[in-house]
Amino acid sequence: MFDTRVFDPQSAPRAEWDALHHFRRQRLDEDTPGEPIYPDADFEADVRRAWPMWENRRLMAWRGTTILGNAGHSFRRPGSPGYEDHATYLNLWGGVLTPFRRHGIATALLRATLPFIDAMGKTTISLGTFLPSGHAFATALGFEEKHRSIENRLDLATLDWDMIAAWHATPLPPSLDWERHAPRAPLDRLEPLYPQLTELLRAAPIGALDTPPPRYEISATRTWYEEMDRHGGSHHLLLLMHGSTVAGICEASHDARFPDRVFQALTAVAPAWQGKGLAKTLKAAMLTTIRTARPEARWIITSNANSNAPMLSINQRLGFRLHRQDSTWQTTRAALGQALDTRACP
Repeated sequence: MFDTRVFDPQSAPRAEWDALHHFRRQRLDEDTPGEPIYPDADFEADVRRAWPMWENRRLMAWRGTTILGNAGHSFRRPGSPGYEDHATYLNLWGGVLTPFRRHGIATALLRATLPFIDAMGKTTISLGTFLPSGHAFATALGFEEKHRSIENRLDLATLDWDMIAAWHATPLPPSLDWERHAPRAPLDRLEPLYPQLTELLRAAPIGALDTPPPRYEISATRTWYEEMDRHGGSHHLLLLMHGSTVAGICEASHDARFPDRVFQALTAVAPAWQGKGLAKTLKAAMLTTIRTARPEARWIITSNANSNAPMLSINQRLGFRLHRQDSTWQTTRAALGQALDTRACP
């Protein structure tokens, strides 16, 4: 037997925190063996923090003093900028330790979320997973796979630096100029550019996902920079500018706690400048920057939609190799309730 209850990070006693740390390490070791794990103190500070844009709520399945599984939900903080676009959306996440699966724990946890989902007025429910067991569970509950992305990794020890030098040396159209920022970009410079960068972000394919329009938000960047100030890290931003117009962008970041890896984010070229090889130039410029600024880095990690053939082709030429595929599944509140009603009670 087990019981489910909300985990309150502000009032949880030390014994419950210790149980949560033990549980998350077990889960990470099962699902992503060999991957780095955030220190307990950092994880705890993140969970306790009142984030300005997002909220997280956690339910745990307990057997005595042991956590068997959890179910979390993330949602836009009411009253934050742009909340209206996010008001009906909720993201689910969580899992059950392998020895305790197929005992109705995940079903019980999801049932326990429904009153909260209803109180918040959430109607579109998303769930991300990369494991076969997660896909099977989502399918059994009537979720539909709406988007698939590919996480690729590049071993910098294998990179053809002569090819990178050639790409980087390709002459730019004479009307374009480089703009480079690291380890931070000035917020007063970013904010007026964000409408243009949002247009480039929204051009990236997201399959059939029902989602609020993605956007760059200065408040989110400010929070991200504050976090990097705390634990160490850098944001590398390369822009190709045509006067005051963004022709292309490439950005990456690193976390000082995990010095062997760099995370490649958006690479995009505005429609008026596509077909000129600028994406390759941007990628080459970023890799050259990382080689100089982060000599300790071994891996470049990036994710792309499985339908983004042009970027996947460039990455393959660079030597990126498949690490895993991530899927986002969606259902409605009504359909989720009906599916849970048909499953046996634990």
